[in-house]
Amino acid sequence: MSKGTFTVTTTSAMELVDITDRIENELLKSKVVDGVCYLYNPHTTAGLTINEGADPAVQADMIRALQKMIPFDLPYHHLEGNSPSHLLASLFGASVSVFVENGGLRLGTWQKIFFCEFDGPRTRKVHWRII
Repeated sequence: MSKGTFTVTTTSAMELVDITDRIENELLKSKVVDGVCYLYNPHTTAGLTINEGADPAVQADMIRALQKMIPFDLPYHHLEGNSPSHLLASLFGASVSVFVENGGLRLGTWQKIFFCEFDGPRTRKVHWRII
């Protein structure tokens, strides 16, 4: 087993940051050939997801659609004013798991792993475990 934490620094209020290369580097160092890679985000206004990474327009489209789905101008009761970010984080979830086969992540051809910022810009943490 190998485990660790890395930081992700975001620059926008909402953005999807491709963290696939960072995970692949940790996987190489771990020397795990077959197993599972677990990723966990300990933040309540950010999430993790796996989606297409070949065309950056997909991430931009996702953000635009999410902004339409979750209204930012409702009279929310949460005093910090970031209730939409909490809702988005719950929709995406705090973790993802990916199979490891032959020393690599078993992602689809176009898939990448994204850290989903919904309350940025911030510096965040992602915990990982490769078993």
